[in-house]
Amino acid sequence: MACNLDNVYKGPNSLRDYYNPDVQPPLPLVEIPAAVNHFRKDGVRIYAKMMTMLPAHNVKALPALNMLSEAPASKASTIVEYSSGSTVISMSMIARVLHNIRDTHAFLSNKTSVAKLQLMQFFGLEITLFGGPSQPEPCDSRGGIQAARNRSREDETIYNPNQYENNANWGSHYKWTGPQILKQLPEVNVICTGMGTSGTMTGIGTFFRDNKPSVKNVAVCTAAGQRVPGPRSKALMGPVEFPWKAAVDTIEEVGEIDSYTLSMQLSREGLVCGPSSGFNLQGLYQYLAKQKEANTLDSLRNEDGEIHCVFLCCDLPYQYMSEYFSKLPQDVFPRIRNENLVNVDTYRYDEAWELDGLDAIVRAYGSIQNDLAAERLSPELAVIDLRTARDFAGFNLAGSISMPVHTLSPGTNNPFRDSLTLESQWDELHAVFIKGSPRWKELEGKKVFVLCYDGDTSRVACSILRAQGIEAWSIGGGLRDLEKILPSPSTSGQATPELGPVFTLGLPATRPIDSQPRILQGLTA
Repeated sequence: MACNLDNVYKGPNSLRDYYNPDVQPPLPLVEIPAAVNHFRKDGVRIYAKMMTMLPAHNVKALPALNMLSEAPASKASTIVEYSSGSTVISMSMIARVLHNIRDTHAFLSNKTSVAKLQLMQFFGLEITLFGGPSQPEPCDSRGGIQAARNRSREDETIYNPNQYENNANWGSHYKWTGPQILKQLPEVNVICTGMGTSGTMTGIGTFFRDNKPSVKNVAVCTAAGQRVPGPRSKALMGPVEFPWKAAVDTIEEVGEIDSYTLSMQLSREGLVCGPSSGFNLQGLYQYLAKQKEANTLDSLRNEDGEIHCVFLCCDLPYQYMSEYFSKLPQDVFPRIRNENLVNVDTYRYDEAWELDGLDAIVRAYGSIQNDLAAERLSPELAVIDLRTARDFAGFNLAGSISMPVHTLSPGTNNPFRDSLTLESQWDELHAVFIKGSPRWKELEGKKVFVLCYDGDTSRVACSILRAQGIEAWSIGGGLRDLEKILPSPSTSGQATPELGPVFTLGLPATRPIDSQPRILQGLTA
C-alpha cells in the first residue's frame, strides 16, 4: 500500500488508514541536541525514534494493531487484557477502528496510580483491579494475566490478545519499527530500548540480526528495587517466553531518578517524552560509558568516524506528572511566585457579574419618581458594603448592610496586584459567606449587590458568593464609580444627567434630613 505523504485521511476508511503504519509516513527520527548528548564530543550522534507520534501516542499501539489484526479478534465482541495502561488503551481504540468492538476490559494492579485509572476511564475501558505484584509473572495462576486468559477461554465472544505470549506483539516491531529505522538511518550502529513484555526489543533486535547484524542491541531493565512505568526488572524477564535473549547483545539496568530526570531534560529541549523514554536514553548512556572506559568505543564507528545510536521515545510525561515531583528534588523545578494563591481565590469570575454604578443603582433601587421610592430595599434584594464601619457611617446606600473587611481601607493594596492582600481578603470573605454560615443564610434566595471602594474587593466577594449559590453582583468601580453619578450637597435637588429621566437623586438641602430620599443616607448630613 502506498505511503500517504500528504498525511490526509478521508472517506469511510479514514481511521483504518490513519492507524495503518504502511499508509502513514515514517515516524520521526530526531537527533537530540548537544545539550543532552553526553557523548557528542566523542563523535556519538543520538537519535530519538518518536514512537509517541503514533495515533495512540505510545509505542504499544503497534503491538495492539498487530494482535487485533488476527482472526480471533474479528469474531469477538469484547477485548480483555492485563495491562498497566498504554497497551489496553491502544487496544480499546484500535478494536473500535478495526472491528467496531466497543467493549474493552482492563485487568491491572491495584497499585496503579489514580491518574492512570482515570485515563483508562476517560477512554471508556471497564477496569478490574488485582492485588499482588504489580507486574505478575505470565504463568502465575493467582495473577491478572491468567485471569484475562481464563475469561477468553470461558467465552468465545471474549478475545484476550495476551501481549505477554502473543508473537504478534514483537512481530509488529519486526514488521514496522525495525524497517523504518534502517530505512531512515542506514548507518545506525546501536539500538537501545526498554524491556517490559520484551516485545519491542525482541522485534527490533531480531530484525537487525537478520538485516544488519553489526548493529548492537542494548536492552534496558529497571534496577532492583526501582520502578519506571512500563519496563521490568531483569529478574522478572526470566519467565518471558519471547526469543529476546537471541535478539539482545547486552542489558543495562537503570534507576528511576535518571529516567525521570532525562525525560524532563529532553522535554525541556523540545522532545516531549515520558519516563520510559528517559529510561532508554540512560541505558544507552551507560552502555556508551562502559565502551569508552574499556577503550572499545571506536569499534562501533562507521567509516564516517561517527557512531549513530537510536533510542526509542515510548511514552509521554503528562500522566506521570505527580511522580516527577515526588521523585525528583524540588530545586529542579522553577519556583512559583505568589504560591500562597494556590489554595485561595479558587472560584471563577465573570465580567457579567460586574455592574457599573448606574446599572447597579437602577437594578437595586428601581426608577425613583418620588422621594419615598427608595425608603427601603425590596425583600428579595440586599446591598453589602465592605468598607470600614467609619466610612459606612459617613455615607451608605439605603438599606445596605455594613460588613467591613478587616484588611480593606481606602489605602489598601489592590488584591489583584498584591497576593498577600488577596489571600487575606479571600480567606476572610470565604469564611463569612461559606454555604451554611449565618451570613449565607441571611442572603440565601436574595439578589445581592456588593460595594467597596474601587470594585476589586467586591469582585472577590462576588466570586465567592456566586460559588455558594448566591446571585451576586459587584458594583464595578466601587464608591469611585458611584461618586460620578451621586449628587453632592451643592447639587442636591437637581436631576442627575447620567440617569436621564429615570429618577432624580436628592432634594433641596434645606429640607430636613429625615425626609430626604434614603438612597444616600448621610450624604448631606
